[in-house]
Amino acid sequence: FLRYLPYEDGSVKYVLTGDGAGTVFEIDENSGDIHATRRLDREEKALYTLSAKAVNKTSGQDLEKASEFIIKIHDINDNEPKFAKDTYMAGVSEMSNVGAFVIRVTATDADDEAYGNSAKLVYSILQGQPYFSVEPETGVIRTALPNMIRENREHYQVVIQAKDMAGQMGGLSGTTTVNITLLDVNNSPPRFPHSTYHLSTPESAGIGSPVGRIKAYDADVGENAEMWYSILDGDGQDMFNIITDSTSQEGVITVKKQLDYESKRLYSLRVQVTNTHIDRRFEQLGPFSDTAIVRITITDVDEPPVFSRALYIFEVDEDTPAGSSVAPLSRIHYRHSCFRYTIDRHTDLERLFNIDSNNGTISTLQGLDRETSKWHNISVLATELSTALQTRVPVFIKVRDVNDNAPEFAMYYETFVCENVKAGQLIQTISAVDTDEPLVGHKFVFSLSTINPNFTVFDNEDNTARILTRRGSFNRREMSSYLLPVVISDNDYPIQSSTSTLTVRVCACDSRGNVQTCSTEALLLSAGLSTGALVAILLCILILLMIVVLFAALRRQKKKEPLIISKEDVRDNVVSYNDEGGGEEDTQAFDIGTLRNPEVIDTNKLRRDIMPEMLFPFRRTSPIKDNTDVRDFINGRLHENDSDPTAPPYDSLATYAYEGNGSLAESLSSLESAATEGDQEFEYLSHWGPQFKKLADMYIGQESQRET
Repeated sequence: FLRYLPYEDGSVKYVLTGDGAGTVFEIDENSGDIHATRRLDREEKALYTLSAKAVNKTSGQDLEKASEFIIKIHDINDNEPKFAKDTYMAGVSEMSNVGAFVIRVTATDADDEAYGNSAKLVYSILQGQPYFSVEPETGVIRTALPNMIRENREHYQVVIQAKDMAGQMGGLSGTTTVNITLLDVNNSPPRFPHSTYHLSTPESAGIGSPVGRIKAYDADVGENAEMWYSILDGDGQDMFNIITDSTSQEGVITVKKQLDYESKRLYSLRVQVTNTHIDRRFEQLGPFSDTAIVRITITDVDEPPVFSRALYIFEVDEDTPAGSSVAPLSRIHYRHSCFRYTIDRHTDLERLFNIDSNNGTISTLQGLDRETSKWHNISVLATELSTALQTRVPVFIKVRDVNDNAPEFAMYYETFVCENVKAGQLIQTISAVDTDEPLVGHKFVFSLSTINPNFTVFDNEDNTARILTRRGSFNRREMSSYLLPVVISDNDYPIQSSTSTLTVRVCACDSRGNVQTCSTEALLLSAGLSTGALVAILLCILILLMIVVLFAALRRQKKKEPLIISKEDVRDNVVSYNDEGGGEEDTQAFDIGTLRNPEVIDTNKLRRDIMPEMLFPFRRTSPIKDNTDVRDFINGRLHENDSDPTAPPYDSLATYAYEGNGSLAESLSSLESAATEGDQEFEYLSHWGPQFKKLADMYIGQESQRET
């Protein structure tokens, strides 16, 4: 498309350099023609700057300076308009007026705006009429219909076209899609789907427990659909409450007070629902609230009695006589039911109170003492007889104070007076205490029961008093101590008083009133006895005591009796040997004194060779005096010893020397006995058990020898 011809003799070669040389443009080295090697695009590069020169083919030398020239690409309408996005998202409030701005879409054209109308764009709407329109020059989309309602249609799709060549025939065009959503406004009031709702709940439902839910519907969304519920009126307004569930936008009816099937079984409420966010622009579409009737039925439940209070506090005077009424309990009474009141005795172990099982009146069983216990905490049970259901309530009984205790000294006072004291001198300050607690506080009065020649009491009128000497010059030799009765009275009603005795010791003091001594030894010394004399007297007393103790010990010693008594001895004897316990000669483990003298009851005899295992040993019964056969007597003693855990576990020597008072068997001794020794039968000894085996062998054996 370009020819460069400085020379035509054929000895010249043409060379092209610059933008696109060899790639976009080429030059014929012989003819100097310049032509494009590919399709040119102005939008890619609009100008190319090139240089051409002539060079000798043989020597390669430049024949002239290079010539520079510019190649400018002329624009043609070869690019269609393009939008920045293929799809746009936009929103506009419902109920908007005509011409309300929605969104602006713009397209661009790569063609040269300065060359013709290739880049002059015009916008038009291909889809979305008659709801929306677009401005041809700016691409602004606006509403075309008034009061579009979201609840009728929420989403719209609009197609916008941009065409170059000012919209003329033959121009190129491009399109984009705009998705338009109508935004919600609060133009729909809430409405209940039903005018009346029916709910039920048991009478045992706790306070705050839900009864049921009701829901109104609002065509709006988001915060425009938020509602709150309230109770306008009704006979159940005090018994129920309604709250709003913010998640589900439901009204939840809850129990406000304890229900009672026996008192009222049906309640009615008028409930209102209202939007929380009201748009004043659309108030004419209202009202933005609605009402409905809610009827609640109470169902019966077997339930325990209910007291009117969670706890009771009563007061009673401590001097109230037994049987006096403290206070009645009150509870909610249920029709067709019977109740019984009782006191939990685990809370009244001392059984101080009683309660009337019918009306719940609490009374005292004993007199109460506030100084022992100021409060009594008991539990009262109310039991329904038909169902055995119980309710427990704590009862706190305060014992009011009554002036029934007299004041007394606050402490033990050790009071002394000097021998050289002067009259009117203070020797002690005393105070008093009272276990009673009067409302106005304690006020004690101190006085002497009789006029005392030695001391006097001065009341300080602050619940203390001073003990003063009435005279001087006390003498310990004449009187070592004085007893001073002090009368203390209170000011409550009835007045209580007591007499407390103050012991005043007479002591020796120095000139400044400091006590030197008050002891008896000092008095003896002053009487003329020296310390050595006192020691000698005490030694003599000690020696005498030792002599008495030694003499008593000698008297207690007893001569041991031999285990086997000779046959010449006129007494009958029982001899046991082969002892498994303390030895054959151990006769000290069992006291036979009782058998010698049944008048003495063995009350606390324990084994003397071992430590007793029982704190209270088994008591032996005294033998029966009148008409007692010796066999029955011994059998009884045998049974007692077999069952006695403190009895010695071995055979013991027992001597029966007692003749018996009024016994039909008379004497057990062989002396003065009409029967001879041969007339005796000892077969029964073999039936007495292993304890009498040796005795049985001895006597039965002797009898056999005699018979032989």
